[in-house]
Amino acid sequence: MEQIRPLAVVISDQAVPQLVEFCRQQGLHKLFMVADVRTYAAQGQAVAQALAAAGFDLKQIVFRNDEVVADAAHILDVLLAAGGEERTCIAVGTGTLTDITRFVSHRTRSAFISVPTAPSVDGFASIGAPLIIHGVKITVNCQAPLALFADINTLAAAPRAMIAAGFADMLAKFTSVADWRLGRLLWDEPYDEAIAQRTLAAVQICVDNAAAIAEGEAAGLTWLMDALLESGYCMLDFGNSRPASGTEHHYSHYWEMKLLREGRPAILHGAKVGVATVLVAGLYDRLRQLSQAEVADLLEAAAWPARGEEMARIAAAYGDLADDVAAGQESFLGLDEAHVERLKRRILANWDEIQAIAAQVPPAAEVAALLAQVGGPTTAAELGFDDSERDLAIANGHYLRDRFTAHKLMRVLGLME
Repeated sequence: MEQIRPLAVVISDQAVPQLVEFCRQQGLHKLFMVADVRTYAAQGQAVAQALAAAGFDLKQIVFRNDEVVADAAHILDVLLAAGGEERTCIAVGTGTLTDITRFVSHRTRSAFISVPTAPSVDGFASIGAPLIIHGVKITVNCQAPLALFADINTLAAAPRAMIAAGFADMLAKFTSVADWRLGRLLWDEPYDEAIAQRTLAAVQICVDNAAAIAEGEAAGLTWLMDALLESGYCMLDFGNSRPASGTEHHYSHYWEMKLLREGRPAILHGAKVGVATVLVAGLYDRLRQLSQAEVADLLEAAAWPARGEEMARIAAAYGDLADDVAAGQESFLGLDEAHVERLKRRILANWDEIQAIAAQVPPAAEVAALLAQVGGPTTAAELGFDDSERDLAIANGHYLRDRFTAHKLMRVLGLME
């Protein structure tokens, strides 16, 4: 199925009637709604009643469990409930329900419609579905929604923590774009400057409207939702999550996997990402303080860890998941001495540009102040993690993606283990 932008995007107090009219105009008579008990109460019931009143053939699954995870078990539940029929899916909820529905609809060659119930993540309009498979967080490219209908009153009634999470997910683009630029400069990763600029422009809209977002004003939440959608479009246009996901998301993914392994309650994606963004902004603070002469000394003294050492670290951090994690790090694990030396020379030769990239990331204290303004957590302790759990994510989160980042740069410089 061709990946396209949504045919319709509506953020208003008439979103549900317009959803009904869209389905009528598109000839979408058979529908399948995915929700949980919270999102059904917030929006799903109104959607179901409106569609039923209009004569549509609607099936639905409403998860009753306390915590819905985008994993194989929940995906199978949705596939079974869908019944093998050709139906357009409707995801009523935020990130997890949207990701499950995105994946199921794509694999069943169906379209899906997104009905967000909170402005909490930037993945509504993207093609990627972050899933937990065999305990590892991976992102599977699927498809964008056919359309998106967000009721502004529902968004405004969302818990403050979810609004703060969406704001935090946008602030993360400061570090994700900087990481992306490092990847282009030092690792020859695919890059698109126009998309990077669009992503940063969307972040700035959120920063400029932080007070209105913090107050839950309709105008502020519309700005936030627009920015989240634009971030999704940037991922859609580039073809993967690189514009919107860097070191900060890797730390967050590590924490999420740890919570799942230990059977602990989930924490909002954006809340984890926001705290991680403060930590990664701190890495860029340190990079800005280094002169080229200091970098030359650091590179001369630094030794790239041997493959055996790295494999031991991955095994200690990920246990039974180590082989799957290591497979995604082969380009780094396989570096020989000659390649490491070339990378070091490249870093030194481009230090002025690296400094320019770092200068575009706000100081960690400023990122934390913005998060606090909208009521979001700013430290790992506020998430319920102790210092050791914070440090585990910092030390091991970078293994989850094959991308060059500020964390990888700090390791080459010998400033991180």
